[in-house]
Amino acid sequence: MSLPRRVRIVEVGPRDGLQNEARSVPTAVKIELISRLAEAGLPAVEVTAFVSPNWVPQMADHAQVMAGLRRKPGVAYPVLVPNMQGFEAARKAGAEEIAVFGAASETFSRKNINCSIAESLERFAPVVKAARASRMRVRGYISCALGCPYEGEVKPQAVAALAEKLYTMGCYEISLGDTIGVGTPGRTRAMIETVAKKVPIGKLAGHYHDTYGQALANIYASLEAGVKTFDSSVSGLGGCPYAKGATGNVATEDVVYMLDGLGIQTGVDLTKLLRAGQFICRELGREPASKVARALAAKLDA
Repeated sequence: MSLPRRVRIVEVGPRDGLQNEARSVPTAVKIELISRLAEAGLPAVEVTAFVSPNWVPQMADHAQVMAGLRRKPGVAYPVLVPNMQGFEAARKAGAEEIAVFGAASETFSRKNINCSIAESLERFAPVVKAARASRMRVRGYISCALGCPYEGEVKPQAVAALAEKLYTMGCYEISLGDTIGVGTPGRTRAMIETVAKKVPIGKLAGHYHDTYGQALANIYASLEAGVKTFDSSVSGLGGCPYAKGATGNVATEDVVYMLDGLGIQTGVDLTKLLRAGQFICRELGREPASKVARALAAKLDA
């Protein structure tokens, strides 16, 4: 199969990337980061999560972040919601797109969102229904699509079954997450092909962590399978909580560089993206995890 001519990148740095930061990131910094990412040409920037601050303190300022957004026309600003309470808060804050997150592993589901997979679907159903009634788009996330930190291997059929239920429920797109980054290209493609028997390939997205250095290879395998949407995080923000010291989200800079090299359009200005990454890394007091950002920094600043 030929590679797609254009790919949509969903930037998850401001939410997935920052949510595990131990040090509180000021609201103004988050808003500035989101603005820079949108100006770099990213079509979707996941901005925050309407979850309990007891569980995710870093997202406690979700309403303030939404209030301060400088929305760019044509850019989507999705937010994560776990339940009806989170949905109502997100709607009140002006969200136009939400995401719900489930897991293909029973153990992970219970440890991450404190309920079984079946219970999670019962929880999501009224959220999706209410969102659609309010003309809000809903995206579905599936964690542990290629492996679980507790159960090990996750069968592609389990991922496909959950994806089908989320799609039937009303999610316009299903993001398949390799939460612990254990996937390899062959396994990734086999998983996608299995899921695509239940959900149209055009409705699937890839969300790959780089814990084992396989994320870009998995993206390429997904491109070959027909996937045209990928999640990534500026500067590789967001470590893997199940592998101490390991990288987590694949860096947006690395993804864009690869896609540019393949002649695949993204609409993203790599220089502006690099600057956005430098901005947040300065604020966090660290070097970017992105190899491309490190390699090009000297050229940019020469």
